[in-house]
Amino acid sequence: MSPLPANVTVSNHPCLKVKLSQLRSATCSPKQTRALVKEISLLLACDALRSVLSVEEEGMDITPLGAEYPVETVSPKRIALIPILRSGLAMVEAFETILPENVPVYHLGLFREKTTLHPVEYYNNLPTGTANNASSCDVAIILDPVIATGGTAEAAIQTLRDWGVGKILVVSVLASDQGLRRAATESGGAGIQVFVGGVDQKLESKGMIYPGIGDIGDRLFLTIGK
Repeated sequence: MSPLPANVTVSNHPCLKVKLSQLRSATCSPKQTRALVKEISLLLACDALRSVLSVEEEGMDITPLGAEYPVETVSPKRIALIPILRSGLAMVEAFETILPENVPVYHLGLFREKTTLHPVEYYNNLPTGTANNASSCDVAIILDPVIATGGTAEAAIQTLRDWGVGKILVVSVLASDQGLRRAATESGGAGIQVFVGGVDQKLESKGMIYPGIGDIGDRLFLTIGK
């Protein structure tokens, strides 16, 4: 197996690995599933945000003891979270917790057509009407717990490029090797970084990761068998 693209980071955090193992279990309840996805996302957020953010001083403040100190803020400030509906919603709170300032959350609705496995966009609330097709953010962070075929991640990246975003992070709990490579190399991979909790080698005939974690959207929202 050839090495993964250089813009891919697979977590080696021991706690994340154990939590991913727990998430794989068919006995994991929806409540436990939501908790584990959030906890894994917190660990991924630390690495992903560290790769694109820096600290800058912005004015002065006073401590409770009356000492003056420089206020530190993150740069760049124009960051947007882009959860892929439905399951990406489970990752949003983790990133909001880690980020020291409020950031906008824009939703993309994409589903995989059952016969072709191609992504179909059914919802997009990215702001429109910006000058010269420029986006309203410097860094867009795509949140989707699973990268299976890679088609959804690829379509989301293309949408954000059309919106004018130069720097795109893709963050996922689990990816297939095939899908991970597809997402990381979209349009040559320029401006893309991908952070995942783990990688499985196989996809089954319906485009599901094997052994995987099942349909994570159904598991999160208790819609199994719908």
